[in-house]
Amino acid sequence: MNDEIYMKLAIEEAKKAELIGEVPIGAVLVHEEKVIAKAFNLRESIQTTASHAELLAIDKANQYVGSWRLEDCILYVTLEPCPMCAGAILQARIPRVVFGAFDPKAGCVGSLMNLLEDSRFNHTAQVTGGILEQECGQLLSAFFKKLREKRKNSKEIEGGKY
Repeated sequence: MNDEIYMKLAIEEAKKAELIGEVPIGAVLVHEEKVIAKAFNLRESIQTTASHAELLAIDKANQYVGSWRLEDCILYVTLEPCPMCAGAILQARIPRVVFGAFDPKAGCVGSLMNLLEDSRFNHTAQVTGGILEQECGQLLSAFFKKLREKRKNSKEIEGGKY
């Protein structure tokens, strides 16, 4: 299935983020079965709010096609988009979004609400969630587990336990 092939590419992007200490989220934009943009989270590295994988991939795709409209593209992302990214997806006119893990705390493509399929907007997008969900979720779970352990260990050192 093509969705799994492209999601695996998004997972590879997420792994690149993890290698540099970023939350492991990756995104890939596909046009007519060709990857036109790939990106991963860079929020911690460049300290800008809009440095989510989806937004970075959308920017690259805009440059590639020479337009703000991405009407014939599919966005693959390892984590359900947040409200900011869902808004950008609508504005870019992306017709289909495929994501891996659901995000019960910030997901706006099904978990908390579904901005992409809300008919009150002038554009909607078809959503497919849960593609390679376990693999995508495991990347995030392992990352945050390591982060919690690192913080716990640094607190123990500061508290004089070592």
